[in-house]
This record gives sequence, structure tokens and C-alpha cells, in this order.
Amino acid sequence: MPLEFNKWGIRFSYPDNWTLDEDGTSAECRTVTVASPGGGFWTLSVLPRGSNPSELVETTIAAMREEYKDLEVEAISEEMAGQDLIGYDLNFYYLDLTNTTQVRAVRGDRATYAVLIQAEDREYAQMADVFRAITTSFLQNMDRVDWRA
Repeated sequence: MPLEFNKWGIRFSYPDNWTLDEDGTSAECRTVTVASPGGGFWTLSVLPRGSNPSELVETTIAAMREEYKDLEVEAISEEMAGQDLIGYDLNFYYLDLTNTTQVRAVRGDRATYAVLIQAEDREYAQMADVFRAITTSFLQNMDRVDWRA
């Protein structure tokens, strides 16, 4: 049975065997991460509405490039749950394993949101539908979120 995160006006479902970590201490950015037993994770950052989604994803790419010199980057625009998302798909090597990261951002009525998904490629292949379901469950409730709540 899935669990539900419902705090700060944010709501999404995630698998009951995943762990949750939240950081709501900053008034400017709140984050919540759910992690699979295999180490893959899904992170949502909630920022003030005036934050630029393009700048958010570009900042993430710049940080990833500093960490992973062999980073492969592909720009992505996609529609999910009626929302137009911008972002990138990233691939890199870490500890001799290939890894996939997705970063997506969207501006809602009340806030700007960034989703970061990352897993080793074998786990990613198995969990892609789960990651998509978590993102979809968030996006379906996105416009009800008040990031200051």
C-alpha cells in the first residue's frame, strides 16, 4: 500500500518500502526526498514562484558537470499530468556503474518546483515507472500547493 507525503501543502504518493527525508527549515527552499531500498531516489524542491525553472535546471547541470567529468546531457521537454516540464536527462559513471539522473522543473501558480531523480541504470530501468508515478502524483496536486504553508 503506498504512503502519502502531505505536508507544507505538498502531496504525493510513494512506495511504502521507501524511506523519506524532508528539509523544511528554509523559507526559500523546502525539499523532500524518497529513496528506494536499492539507493535510487526522487527529490522535490519547492522554491518561490519567481524562481526561474530554466535557471534551476542549468544550475543542477553545472553542479553535476563539476562532479562527473564524463557527464552526458540531453535536453528534454515533456508533458506530464497536464504540466509542461523542462529539464535534462543525464548519464554518468560512478564506481564503475552507469547512472541516470533526470532533472525537471516547472512553475506552478504558487511556487516553482524542481524534481531530481537518480539511480544506477539497472535499478533505474526497474523503477522508471515508479519514479514517473511519484512525479505524476505530485503534479496532479501541484496547483494546490502554497510553498509558504
